[in-house]
Amino acid sequence: MAKKKKQTAEPSESTVPVNEGTGALPPERFTGLKKKKPKQNTAGAPAVQVALGHVRKYMAPGDAAKVMFRLNQKGGIDCPGCAWPDPDDDRSKLGEYCENGIKAIAEEAQKKMIGRGFFAQHSVAELQQWLDFELGKAGRLAEPLVLEAGATHYQPISWEDAFQLIAEELRQIASPDEAVFYTSGRTSNEAAFLYQLFVREFGTNNLPDCSNMCHEASGKAMNATLGTGKGTVTLADFYESDLIVILGQNPGTNHPRMLSALERCKENGGKIIAINPLKEAGLLRFSNPQRPAKMLGKGTALADLFLQVRINGDIPLLKAIMSLMLYDERTKPGSAFDMEFITQYTEGYEAFVTDLLTYDFNNLAEASGVPRKDIKQAVEMIKKADKMIVCWAMGLTQHTNGVDNVREIVNLLLLKGAIGKPGAGACPVRGHSNVQGDRTMGIWESPKPEFLDKLQEVFGFNPPRKHGYSTVDAIQAMHKEKAKVFFGMGGNFLSASPDTEFTADALRKCRLTVHVSTKLNRSHLIHGRRALILPCLGRTDRDLQSSGEQLVSTESSSSVVQMSKGVLPPISSNLRSEPAIVAGLAKAVLGNRSMVDWDAMVSNYDHIRDAIEKTIPGFDSYNKRVREPGGFMLPNPARNRSFPTASGKAHFSIAPLPENLVAPGQYVLMSIRSHDQFNTTVYGLDDRYRGIYNERRVVLLNPEDMRREDIAEGQKIHLISEYQGVTRTASHFLALGYDIPAGCAAAYFPEANVLIPVDAHDPESKTPASKFILIRIEKAG
Repeated sequence: MAKKKKQTAEPSESTVPVNEGTGALPPERFTGLKKKKPKQNTAGAPAVQVALGHVRKYMAPGDAAKVMFRLNQKGGIDCPGCAWPDPDDDRSKLGEYCENGIKAIAEEAQKKMIGRGFFAQHSVAELQQWLDFELGKAGRLAEPLVLEAGATHYQPISWEDAFQLIAEELRQIASPDEAVFYTSGRTSNEAAFLYQLFVREFGTNNLPDCSNMCHEASGKAMNATLGTGKGTVTLADFYESDLIVILGQNPGTNHPRMLSALERCKENGGKIIAINPLKEAGLLRFSNPQRPAKMLGKGTALADLFLQVRINGDIPLLKAIMSLMLYDERTKPGSAFDMEFITQYTEGYEAFVTDLLTYDFNNLAEASGVPRKDIKQAVEMIKKADKMIVCWAMGLTQHTNGVDNVREIVNLLLLKGAIGKPGAGACPVRGHSNVQGDRTMGIWESPKPEFLDKLQEVFGFNPPRKHGYSTVDAIQAMHKEKAKVFFGMGGNFLSASPDTEFTADALRKCRLTVHVSTKLNRSHLIHGRRALILPCLGRTDRDLQSSGEQLVSTESSSSVVQMSKGVLPPISSNLRSEPAIVAGLAKAVLGNRSMVDWDAMVSNYDHIRDAIEKTIPGFDSYNKRVREPGGFMLPNPARNRSFPTASGKAHFSIAPLPENLVAPGQYVLMSIRSHDQFNTTVYGLDDRYRGIYNERRVVLLNPEDMRREDIAEGQKIHLISEYQGVTRTASHFLALGYDIPAGCAAAYFPEANVLIPVDAHDPESKTPASKFILIRIEKAG
């Protein structure tokens, strides 16, 4: 049993909470900030030491050895961290993982277990005052738990009773549309397909997922312009690219295995342009732990050019680049654009050029915050590159103009003819390990009619046609009591969502909240009238069903589908796999009216994959191909310069400049992750690459802004967001001077999520504007 004494230091002047709050946010407790100079290099020996430290501290030695030798190997365990693809060629037998991948494994496969004794000792109110880091390290959940109306402590419940409780609540709602079924990107293909099958047979398309909050903008923009919502490159393309442009992404922390691909590109003569408000170490230099000479030396320099753009200055920057390219193309035809590609494969070029000519280069450069000489250098690098890849992440998508940001990236790629040839293409770098696969499996609130038609043909029921709730729609519906049951398949919904206190109120208004989880998180502590926690197997756990040991599959950012098979015995005999949980729930809720043989599906996952093959294009011979070493790649027409748009061509777009209206005294805040964090999971309290240790309640500010505001280093301040008449406050943050553009600020999520208005989002994708939060600063008393 985990004791709180092991989770946090004894209360002292630095650790006593300043404000206990409502429990929806981590307590305002300072843990002892230490600041050092930011790193200029990533990985290397320090990453190995930190990773092994997590393994020694949280895992049993035998378990660690089993997992590390199988992680990301062909036929092994797919890392539950990011979705970066695995090498197609030989893989390191020991080190085919990164520091944060090992942190994820140490978190999932930790040796501690929590069950009825732990929850009898610790009330929900007490646990609300634990840091997110402490909650995650409490141990693996060991048995199903229920919190009845008015109760203060979770108590054990049998699986059968839990399923009946859910069925009882679902039977009492007036319509299936009064239930919300959320999905985390960790869920396997097999679990995701069964989950959406159950939800649609139940009668709703309310299937929001974590993609709504990250790359939904990418999917919207790319589907409209290229006819596909997925990236168009393979891992091999990175190796032979002439130029890789990275926008709004911090690969050293969020996708560390990408650094190996960037290293290989550089060694093959390629160049890199990095565009970001923060000069992240992962954009500058990489010491490859798999190569001792690199690890012990200076490593590989990455970015040849770093453009420090203002927050949301990407469209002005891209327009400035393309306007100079247009001038050069008109002066010397063929020097900047691939007109043969443009003529044969695209439409809308003339309208795009006409619009581009209305902008003044100097005004665009000023709006971007990037010096004109640096923009001109970028233009020369782009002109010289025959093969160019553009990568981006949430620094581009989490804006009210997120879809337009991605459209502008596509415009640049089309001008260069950088789609559908080796070493070139679009690469939205996904976060969670199967977020792309979940969407392929049908986890989507806005399914295409063709998918629903196929479900009806294969399974014999008529799925609902009305589109369901996205994540922000679901939060609003729960808040208005139009949705009364929330079911979360993995993830930490509360902490991942915008407008934390509003989201918490929405969850509290539900009749029932249910979470399928491997470990404790804050979403379990902010609950409806009744609440359930259903503990599931993790990726590292062996999955035994009636026909024997099972495998699952996932899809990477490059559309490679491969198997994953756990190697560790489950920490408790009372855990169930996600497919088994869905099957048990479906039988309890749907009963005899179901057209699906749920027992057969879950007895052998080959049956699930057979059903996927019948339903979803590209999965021919699924069971055979998924067992082949390295798996298989799904079709992507854009890779072959086939664009399944209405016209059959790729589309240029006209994206307006974002207004970016900032009043005097306001700053633009963006949410960021620390290096000891993956999504909402906090592995520790250090942000090593940025030189910030043992503290998360910090805000990074431009030093000149701090001097002007008379704010001292480490001074306590309040961050205040005002949007459409509503004031939101994040109290007691420590101000730190950092290399960030003037007028900009950065703070970690989920702590900063309280400042993000739920209704501030892209109008098309409904992705929250987590990277553009207008705030003002007040000094704490």
